[in-house]
Amino acid sequence: MGVCSENIRVGVIHGPGGRIQPVWFDLNRRKHSIREVTNCWRERCGEVALLHFHVVDEGALYELIYNLDSGCWQLEQIESL
Repeated sequence: MGVCSENIRVGVIHGPGGRIQPVWFDLNRRKHSIREVTNCWRERCGEVALLHFHVVDEGALYELIYNLDSGCWQLEQIESL
């Protein structure tokens, strides 16, 4: 997963200690406001560091992945609530 297969735009807030909090993302030309970040974790895929975020908008659960090396955001999973 070194290269993003589909880049998406994500609005984030940068906090102390390099903390990143996604607040919205674009999907199919529609802006989705993130109501809650339910889980986040960091993993390594070889040499690549990835940040995973489970986020909820008005009706679904999404997994956003941020590639720290390339600066790309990727949408990994969509689950209806």
